[in-house]
Amino acid sequence: MKIGVAGLGRMGSAIAQRLIEVGHDVAVWNRSAEKAKPLADLGAFVASSPNDLAQRSDVIVTILTDAAAIDRVFDGPDGLLAGPVDGRLFIEMSTVQSAVQKAVAERVAARGAAFLECPVGGTVGPALSGKLLGFAGGAQTDFERAKPVLGQLCRRVEWMGPVGAGSSMKLAVNLPLAVFWQSFGEAYALCRHLGRDPAWLVEFFTETSGAPNVLRARGLAVANALQLKDPGSATFDCDSIRKDLRTMVAEAQNLGFELPLAHQTLAVFDRASGEGWGGRDCTELPAYWSAAHPT
Repeated sequence: MKIGVAGLGRMGSAIAQRLIEVGHDVAVWNRSAEKAKPLADLGAFVASSPNDLAQRSDVIVTILTDAAAIDRVFDGPDGLLAGPVDGRLFIEMSTVQSAVQKAVAERVAARGAAFLECPVGGTVGPALSGKLLGFAGGAQTDFERAKPVLGQLCRRVEWMGPVGAGSSMKLAVNLPLAVFWQSFGEAYALCRHLGRDPAWLVEFFTETSGAPNVLRARGLAVANALQLKDPGSATFDCDSIRKDLRTMVAEAQNLGFELPLAHQTLAVFDRASGEGWGGRDCTELPAYWSAAHPT
C-alpha cells in the first residue's frame, strides 16, 4: 500500500519505520528535512512538500505537534489539501483537542477524502514493534478501511465513536500517567530519608496496589534517574507532557469543568522546564522533585 507519513518526530519516525518494515511503499515529509534521512536510508521516498506526499499516497498518516502545525500541514499553500485528494484516507494521530480533529475532518471531507482520527498510546519501542494502543474516532466505514494499517501499528485499536471521541479518550488515558510522575516524586520524597537503595525502593513500589504498568516497565530507568544516573534516551519528555497537560486542561474548560490535579501537575512541570528539565525523559521527573527539595 502507498502510505505517506507527515511529521517525523520520535513517534512519526517510528511509525514510518514500522510501515516500511512490514512492506508498505512509504513516503515521508517533515518540515526539518534532515529528520527524513534515516528513513530514506531504509527505502522511504522523501516528499518535497505535504502536497507532494499526498499526491504519492493512498493513505496519509499525520502525527504533528499541535493545532497550529496541523493547520499549516493540511491547509498551507503547498499543504496536504492543496491538490486533489479524492478517495484518499487521512489518519490523523496527533494529540490535540477534539475540536481540532472535528475541524480538520470537515475540511478533508469537503475535498472528497475520508478522515479518521487515531491518536495512540505508547512510546517509540511499542511503535517500532506494532504494539501501540489506538483510539479511533470517525465513521465506522472509515475505521474498517483503516484497520489493516492500524492493525500493523497497534496491539489493540478501538473505535470510540465519531470524530473527536478518539482525542477525548487519548487525553483521558494520558492524564493519570502524566500525574503519576509527579505523585511518585512526592512519594519518594516521603521515604528517601530511610536510606534504602532506589532500585530496591522502585521494585518494592511495583508490588503495591498503586503502581501503574509504566513503573514495572520503566522501573530501572526511574531508579537510575533517582541516583542521578543516565536513564537512557528520552521517549516522552517533560515538554511533551506539559503540552498534553495544557491540552487536557483546555479540553475540560471547553466541557465546562476544571481538572485541578492536572492543572497543579502542569504548574510543577512548567517550573521543571524553566529549570532546564524540558527535554528530560518522563522517568526523570520524580528525581526533579527530589532535587528541588533536598533533605
